[in-house]
Amino acid sequence: MFSQQVFLQGLGLGASLIMAIGAQNAHVIRTGVRGQHVLPVVATCIVIDVVLIALGMAGLGALVESSPVMVGVARYGGAAFLVWYGLRCFASSARRSDGGALSVDGQHMQTLGKALATVLAISLLNPHVYLDTVVLLGTVGGSFASPQRLSFALGAMTASVLWFSALGFGARRCAPVLSRPAVWRGIEAFTGSLMLLLALLLLRAG
Repeated sequence: MFSQQVFLQGLGLGASLIMAIGAQNAHVIRTGVRGQHVLPVVATCIVIDVVLIALGMAGLGALVESSPVMVGVARYGGAAFLVWYGLRCFASSARRSDGGALSVDGQHMQTLGKALATVLAISLLNPHVYLDTVVLLGTVGGSFASPQRLSFALGAMTASVLWFSALGFGARRCAPVLSRPAVWRGIEAFTGSLMLLLALLLLRAG
């Protein structure tokens, strides 16, 4: 039976977790500013969240927490990817550009396959994604009575749909300002710094 109150609790908790600045959000903003494959990237982020929330509600969170091997692989693999991605952003920021961030030449255009592979890697190699969706949302949602769990899950999933849509397409609408060379270099430098910080926090957590 649908419960509006429980739905809103799922919506609020999901929003509070997903709105924190992280690798996934930074990449969606970056994709929106570039204006390349925004819809597929946004849709992929939403699908990933929906699937992970569903798995968490099904009890996968307890399994993940009980497996040091799974946690370790995710931690070190995620840290390595974040370092690589961060350095790539710094290289883009340092590159002399007069607006090339949105150029359509071969150097800057990104294929759909590469765009999707990048967002999948950023999402699935980041242990925080699992902690937020599978473990935390799964644990809180699992505390409700069975008829109310679906309402909680739908609320959390709705938060992902609203947030990623607003983030990706909002950045696209603001592209004329955000894509200016100086602003773009700042975005790249900020993204690179954030990636390296997240990688350090992952390693320290081990």
